[in-house]
Amino acid sequence: MNLSITGHNLEVTAAMRDYVESKIGRIARHFDSVVGIQVILSVERVRHTAEITLRVAGKDIHCAATEESMYAAIDLLSDKVERQIVKTKSKAFNHAHAPHKRMEEATL
Repeated sequence: MNLSITGHNLEVTAAMRDYVESKIGRIARHFDSVVGIQVILSVERVRHTAEITLRVAGKDIHCAATEESMYAAIDLLSDKVERQIVKTKSKAFNHAHAPHKRMEEATL
């Protein structure tokens, strides 16, 4: 898994990096084949935004969260992307193939 954390208009400190890694580690356990994760942290006046792009085999999942605090934005982001991952996995596994109907049942 390749994790990239970048900052726009702010310096990503070691504490922020550790916090993001702990939150993202919770998310990465849902998929075995995570290709890469890109996290972008940005600040515009009092708006702290955290964005994530999670690349898994066959799909890219993108999510963003904005709060007044960077740590709150990261918390909200991890919750949002975890819900998206669970939804994506449930869609993939709920499309199991139903048994084919016999010709007699189909015409009735």
